[in-house]
Order: sequence, then structure tokens, then C-alpha cells
Amino acid sequence: MQFTSTPRGARLARRLVSHRLNEWGHPYTTPTNETLTLIAAELTANAVRHGHVPGRDFHLQLTLTASTFRIEVTDTRAEKRPSSTPPTLAPDAESGRGLLLVATLADEWGVTPRPAAPGKTVWAELLVPSPDPMTPRQAESAPASRIQVQADHETHVRADVAGGQYRQP
Repeated sequence: MQFTSTPRGARLARRLVSHRLNEWGHPYTTPTNETLTLIAAELTANAVRHGHVPGRDFHLQLTLTASTFRIEVTDTRAEKRPSSTPPTLAPDAESGRGLLLVATLADEWGVTPRPAAPGKTVWAELLVPSPDPMTPRQAESAPASRIQVQADHETHVRADVAGGQYRQP
């Protein structure tokens, strides 16, 4: 999908990812949905902040193949390519942790140039378990203990947002 290169566009893209994952069998409060939504938020925020070209939008693509989710965010600024290794930051730095979060949460990530136009695509992949065969509606009515047991068996990395700063629990 195509979004305006504004904070509002980034917010809408993040919400779209969360809604689509819910539709695909990964409910809103699952680690998979939360992790992919956070990755999408960081990539789209970077597209707006660092990849913005006046009058140009950014694109987001979310795909699922077998057991891999892939998020791609494409912008039109070719000269500002992120490094494949996130920078080392001072503990009191106020920004610059977005790609560090992506590198920590994603199984793989990278940057590729756009083949037919100026710009770049920043992508991230996450290996995920197959969704619970219950639909989201069935999950809502299922006993809480069943849902809790499933969440306890998943291995994942989560990042919490508190006061605009990221911290790992």
C-alpha cells in the first residue's frame, strides 16, 4: 500500500499491519502481532524521517510465505541508506534506536536499492509459528487459561515503550 510520507501516514501503515496480522490469524495481543507491528512502526517512521522527498509517498508491503513474514518499506530517497550495522549510541541519546530494535526483533533485515526508480527498500523478516487454528472470534471466547498457556510456550523478544523511550523488559 502507498502512504503519505508524514507521521500520520506512518501511523496508518502501522495500524494496517496490525489489522492484517489479526485477519491472518495472529490476534492483536500475540507476540507475533506486537513484534511485527513494532518493526513496521520503526521502518515507516524512518521512511518519513530519513527518506522523505517532498511530494513523494512511501510504500509498505507485508507478505507471508510458509512461516516467514516479510515487511518492506520503500521510499524515494536513494542517498540516505541505513548502515547494515546499527550505530553504537550513548545511553542518554534521545533517538537512533529504531534500527537497533529492528535488528534485535527481526530474524533478518536489510536494505536494497529500488531497481526501476530512485530510492531504497528497507525490509525485515520474522519467522513465525503457524497461527492458532482458532479464528480471532473463537480466541475471544476461549478460556483464558488456554490462551495464556499458548503465549507461555512462545519464545520471543518484546520491547516496551515507556515515555517515548524504548527499553527491553
